[in-house]
Amino acid sequence: MSDTRLSDTRSSDMRSAHPARASRGLFIAGGEIVDSTGTRRGDVRITDGEVVEIGSDLDVADELVLDAGGCVVSPGLVDLHTHLREPGDELAETIETGARAAALGGFTAVVAMPNTRPALDDATVVGSVLARGARSICDVASSATITKERAGRELSPMGELHDLGVRIFTDDGSCVADAGVMRNAMAYTTALPGAVIAQHAEDPALARGGHMHEGDWSSRLGIPGRPAAAESVIVARDIELARLTGARLHVLHCSTASAVKLIREAKATGVAVTAEVAPHHFTLTDAECATFDPLFKVHPPLRTAEDISALIEGLFDGTIDAIATDHAPHPAEAKDQPFEEAPPGMLGLQTALALTITQLVEPGHLSLEQALALLSWQPAAIAGLEEHGTVIGPASPANLCVFDPTATWEVDSDALASRSRNTPFVGRTLLGRVRHTVLGGEPVVIDGVAQR
Repeated sequence: MSDTRLSDTRSSDMRSAHPARASRGLFIAGGEIVDSTGTRRGDVRITDGEVVEIGSDLDVADELVLDAGGCVVSPGLVDLHTHLREPGDELAETIETGARAAALGGFTAVVAMPNTRPALDDATVVGSVLARGARSICDVASSATITKERAGRELSPMGELHDLGVRIFTDDGSCVADAGVMRNAMAYTTALPGAVIAQHAEDPALARGGHMHEGDWSSRLGIPGRPAAAESVIVARDIELARLTGARLHVLHCSTASAVKLIREAKATGVAVTAEVAPHHFTLTDAECATFDPLFKVHPPLRTAEDISALIEGLFDGTIDAIATDHAPHPAEAKDQPFEEAPPGMLGLQTALALTITQLVEPGHLSLEQALALLSWQPAAIAGLEEHGTVIGPASPANLCVFDPTATWEVDSDALASRSRNTPFVGRTLLGRVRHTVLGGEPVVIDGVAQR
């Protein structure tokens, strides 16, 4: 990976909020270790929150043993894009329930999105999210808004929020449509070490009134569409603003072939741009909306098979840097409305790894190591989460995911940890299941069961 993409992104201010939690030693037995250095077999010994030894056929002392036979031991997964809904919409999700879903999905860190009520544009509100996250079984980093109240006009107090540890600034859920405001925001963040501007790239004038991808299916179904151009025109503009200011730009939930092309070309010319794609965007097409089921309604919308092919190519060649869930819980009564009236969004934390293995690794589009890079160490670097996504070795933080890449399971909405149930994958059989998750040396998930 080039220096442009991962340069200087790890910040000591974004270390895990949790001290080492486990006094008793932990022993992970018999797994295949996969991290950014490659693959090797070995046991992993953990003491006081750190890996202290790896090797073959190590002797077990007075330690809690986690069986990893037939499993992969990787750095914990990191999600750049999680809607935890707290404060303001706790009926849909809380920091506690979202963090539990994350841990069960193999994540040891998530970045909470700021489109809460009130929005995360104030040090007091951000501080409360960080405090609640510190009591959870997954590290919760907070993003913050680019503009006050996500209104797209006046910049939030970025310097003050950066001092709290915020590294990702975004009005996610809304696009910063005013180019002058976005230029000022980018220019300001160049003075904030590790800061990233993350854009929800949908031009509101083009997307307004649309509920699915504008194309053959929207015409056939009579549902107003959101054109691919709504994404690409903002991506093109923001790339030029990043080039102008020298800021770091991150494209949230990239969904179109045209955006992938723009990002690829920008990287080739040295622009500091990264991008993410959500599992639903490389798995589902706009044809799913033919059922008029609001579970398939997301923003940006599900696109075409051609867009999926371009996204997969971008994941393979490094144009896209991360797989992010865009976990967006809604209570049943919100989604139980006509398609055009229901809010956009679907759950993602407990299915992201399995969808990645099922849709990308098993068919041969990506190697398992490439997939884990996209789910773990590359997003950790973008967010500056220096204690996550690390090489597994002596003195490394014990934030780990242990999963069986060959296990199959059926998605059952009643078995999900989220307060909401809005996933379109119910009943689908997926490949790859998390067995254990370790945070700060503490096994927070054992054999697929959250420990608190």
